[in-house]
Amino acid sequence: MAGRGVSDRVVGLLSVRGEDLGTAWADKVSGSLGGRVSRAEVHRELEELYTALVAALKEGSLDGRGEAFGEVRALLSELSRDRARQGFTPTETAVSVFALKEVLEPALSGEDGDVQAYLQFAALLDTLGLFTIEVYSRAREDLISAQAEQLLELSTPVVKLWDGVVGVPLVGTLDSARTMVVMEKMLQALIDTGSEQAIIDITGVPAVDTEVAQHLLKTVVAARLMGAECTISGIRPQIAQTIVALGIDFGDIVTKATLADALRHTLRRSGLSVSRTAPQAGQ
Repeated sequence: MAGRGVSDRVVGLLSVRGEDLGTAWADKVSGSLGGRVSRAEVHRELEELYTALVAALKEGSLDGRGEAFGEVRALLSELSRDRARQGFTPTETAVSVFALKEVLEPALSGEDGDVQAYLQFAALLDTLGLFTIEVYSRAREDLISAQAEQLLELSTPVVKLWDGVVGVPLVGTLDSARTMVVMEKMLQALIDTGSEQAIIDITGVPAVDTEVAQHLLKTVVAARLMGAECTISGIRPQIAQTIVALGIDFGDIVTKATLADALRHTLRRSGLSVSRTAPQAGQ
């Protein structure tokens, strides 16, 4: 059958039961989503999609990637992104397209022309379903990337420890991406607080290798370019042994075993007197 003839035949099939067909489609999709999207919302989405699909078919096209189906793809893109944000699976997303095959089957008359038209229409829905999954995958990747950046921000806090002193407690592995976040947040904190001293605490860093050391050195150099001095605390015995074994040279960067030692050193360097006081009885 010619393209125009097939598309006209499909339009005829879709029009056999009119609104009943669209309602059956929306009901089937709504049921597959387990009630996580309201029935009214699903009906609204698919009513718009149904109208755009029929309009595209009336242009005589069966090319799901063609210009005639531009509005259909736009609606599917919006639907796919919504499903990705709502936490649905790719299968649950694609069923919004594929379910139309099932609800259309009872409308077939059994004539060869109807069957051939249905098969070509099914191929069109396959193309649109694959497009839906592609958009869904990109949306999920963007969402995961955004969440990773948010977690990175949360895992790298910069706090004001004292007037003129900020602290950066690091927990977990320090890689290139995280180093950039540490630099940006620490330098901004130095500006915002007017501090000239920074303490980078690596107590929560499980291991220090050459790469981690290089990242720390870059952070210190960046702070120095801003006129601030850094002290690295949390140098545990195991980390000290590893640094020596690897031949890593921290140069003139001050290192301390604990955050308390680093803060005491930093305050002294700022001209403040710090003394150890024994706890009183009962405290």
